Amino acid sequence: MPAIRSARLRRALPAAAVALALLVGAAVWLAWPESAAYTTREQVLTVRSGPAGDEPVDLDTTLYLPADRSGPVPAVLLAHGFGGTKQSVHTDAEDLAGLGYAVLAYTARGFGRSGGEIHLDSPDYEVRDAQRLLDWLAAQPEVRKDADGDPRVGVVGGSYGGGLALLLAAQDQRVDAIVPMITWNDLARSFLPESTGGDPVDGVFKKGWAGLFFGGSAGVGALEGDSALEESGAGLDLGEGIGLDPTCGRFARDVCEMYQRTATSGRATPEAVELLRRSSPATVLDRIKAPTLLIQGEADTLFPLSEADANARGIAANGTPVRVAWFTGGHDGGLGPQSDRDRTRFLTAQWLDHYVKGEGEAPANSFTWSRVAGFNAMDRGLVTNGYSVDDYPGLTGTTTQRVTVGGPPQPIANPPGGNPAAISTLPGIGSLGAAASAAGGLGGDLPGQHAVFQSQPLDQAVDIAGAPTVSIRAASPTGEAVLFVKLYDVAEDGTATLPGGIVAPVRLTGLPTDLAQARAVTVTLPAIVRRVEAGHRLRVVVATSDQSYATPTEPALYTVALDGDGVTVPTIAGEPIPTTAVLWRWVLAGLVAAVLLGLAVVILVVRRRHRRADSSIVEEYAQTPLVVRQLRKEYADGFVAVSNVDFTVARGQVVGLLGPNGAGKTTTLRVLMGLTQPSGGEIFVFGHRLVPGSPVLSRLGALVEGPGFLPHLSGLENLKAYWRATGRPEAEARLDEAIEIAGLGDSIHRKIRKYSHGMKQRLAIAQAMLGLPELLVLDEPTDGLDPPQIAEMRRVLKRYATDGRAVLVSSHLLAEVEQTCTHAVVVNKGEIVASGPVEEIVGDSPTVRLDVSDVDAAEAVLDRLAGVRSVATDGSNGLVVDINGTARSEVVAELVRAGVGVDRVVPRRRLEDAFLALVGDNSRGSGDR
Repeated sequence: MPAIRSARLRRALPAAAVALALLVGAAVWLAWPESAAYTTREQVLTVRSGPAGDEPVDLDTTLYLPADRSGPVPAVLLAHGFGGTKQSVHTDAEDLAGLGYAVLAYTARGFGRSGGEIHLDSPDYEVRDAQRLLDWLAAQPEVRKDADGDPRVGVVGGSYGGGLALLLAAQDQRVDAIVPMITWNDLARSFLPESTGGDPVDGVFKKGWAGLFFGGSAGVGALEGDSALEESGAGLDLGEGIGLDPTCGRFARDVCEMYQRTATSGRATPEAVELLRRSSPATVLDRIKAPTLLIQGEADTLFPLSEADANARGIAANGTPVRVAWFTGGHDGGLGPQSDRDRTRFLTAQWLDHYVKGEGEAPANSFTWSRVAGFNAMDRGLVTNGYSVDDYPGLTGTTTQRVTVGGPPQPIANPPGGNPAAISTLPGIGSLGAAASAAGGLGGDLPGQHAVFQSQPLDQAVDIAGAPTVSIRAASPTGEAVLFVKLYDVAEDGTATLPGGIVAPVRLTGLPTDLAQARAVTVTLPAIVRRVEAGHRLRVVVATSDQSYATPTEPALYTVALDGDGVTVPTIAGEPIPTTAVLWRWVLAGLVAAVLLGLAVVILVVRRRHRRADSSIVEEYAQTPLVVRQLRKEYADGFVAVSNVDFTVARGQVVGLLGPNGAGKTTTLRVLMGLTQPSGGEIFVFGHRLVPGSPVLSRLGALVEGPGFLPHLSGLENLKAYWRATGRPEAEARLDEAIEIAGLGDSIHRKIRKYSHGMKQRLAIAQAMLGLPELLVLDEPTDGLDPPQIAEMRRVLKRYATDGRAVLVSSHLLAEVEQTCTHAVVVNKGEIVASGPVEEIVGDSPTVRLDVSDVDAAEAVLDRLAGVRSVATDGSNGLVVDINGTARSEVVAELVRAGVGVDRVVPRRRLEDAFLALVGDNSRGSGDR
């Protein structure tokens, strides 16, 4: 499921901007809690399910309870995606608990540490398991009940968990609301699609996704992911499946055999379709009474938008409240940009709060969707525009537009053995066409295996939102053909993009050998959201092969043609969804214009002052990377996060910024990066006073708010996209050097979705190093890394602080700061309590390590000294001596007089000791902002 994460609200605008906001109003998304207090309860629950309800299975669960509750609270049953475990959704569980819900996250049977076999959300197994979990929730005193045995509960889940939510709501009327995300309607049709509306028995087998979803290895062990998009197959761990049948893993035998037969023949039997439909919401939609919010991804070749459409229509037919939302992510597009996550997060909370918690007005059953709008340099990712209409229009849109597409009949060859095959999509990756066509080609379509029908350049832009349709005719010497129909957006330079990488597979039978006798067949193309700009062309491609699907192995030559003169595309006339502020109606236009004019004047004055301030250099600091003087940050509510901070970062230094939670470290870094304005004091970067937009910021690189990357791009592509967004020449990026310093190696060419947490953190460091800025500012760069990765990060930072560069790093790992940093600044309660070289802060120690020539003789001498409290051996020639009250020189002199050689004397005090001495018991602070 799309991760439910809190987004920090932007700080207050200047007075003129606040007045404007009050005048025009603002549409603000829900601010989810950042660190809500909750408690957890880990427990393995044994439930009984199966056809007769008597088969025990152990389920690994965690119950999250909000700490701030005055009585029983409503509950959420949180289900994970295929290949995942309860850990995959722990972040979502934390945030839902922060909203006041008791959240039961669990690992489904067949995954992770839970027992049992995978039955694909079978009503007899996985669904009954979930019913027993509802029974357990009803028995917990912390959970609100509607009646005995009936908990007040919503069910949330993505993909595999979304299918569970739908099937459970149909089977158990105790469910009060559901939020299924990126999930299926008909599992048979999902894996055996037929774009002319035919039976899945005649569908084209989606072998790529099926291999990941059903393959024996996919059911073994656990994928400890951080979202419900585990179906991409990355990183499946077979460790817990050792000893299982390698053919079927943890799949039930009937599911395993069904997959093997279908994958071998490339065709489904009626029995296979029946088994898949046993796990399909399509068969039970008329029984779902729980209000349903359906969230579906626009970049999804596994469960496309048509699956949510079928669910919505089936549930709404019974009068059940239904709302549909599309977002730009999905199984091929990940979680989507932040703007999409904000929107789906808001909709989810709104839905649960009303229908489960009983708060707020009933959400409108309107329809929302989004479209990629561009690349945001600050957020380092794509941004989207959201739109809405009052009533869900389905896949046919509110209106349609006919685009003339022409071309003669064309012969196309089906390759023997189905190889070589075109590559339009790969599971979990999406469209490769854009990359392949960058050189002017036709994406992954192969010569001789596809026909092209193209429009003239469009006179005006066309906003496609829904499922286009096109009619084709085909002839075949065998009487049959499997074809793949695609709709490309072709730019003026010839670049062809296949939106979402989605194709329409068609199996045609009863075909004549003569095209003149062929009947027209209407093909419904996959639903997409795409703005085709004026001057672009629409291209319909009909191909004979596709890497992701099973095709006939016998070679054949088909003839295909369009029937009619073009393609019909649906459009939706929707209203933009405001994301920051919206204007009132035209009656306020004059007043708003006046306020805007005044605001513009204020901005011009401020910019002029900033330019004037930036143009002056304080010569004393001109060669110093960073000077902070009397920095203060006080918030509107009176909270003082930073009261008086002074420190300097010189060239060649790695400076550690230390302090307990709430001391002011993060606030200091946020002020330094311009993310919040100081209340007082000054910051100088190479002698320039730091102001927003100052050119001197180009000499500074930072990682403060955490890394954010596009999962479908490689590490190198992410770095290049980020640098292009800065508007600076590519030659200045110093890509190779940043990659070398960060130690990324060949992994820089891998997709981000394949990166470990440590690799993402290292890539974030490389991104901050682009252009090799002279000052690098990092907030917790080792967060989440394991010990070897931390050691490598230590080497990275030391390598960087050469050639006159400097590093400022905030960290809570004192041992790492001691080994990495040359200097340290200790902050406590918003003030500096110590600063300087690390060895000076550590200071003298009453405990020393002595390297001596004779350990036994030295021990005998030290045991006689009154000022020595304890002696312990440390290695073959070392002693650790606590010289309580005795001078270090006297101890050494006594050993020498006794004929014991002393090679080295090393203080044993650690930075941690000095740190605790400086900050005392203040380990929690007042909460950093």
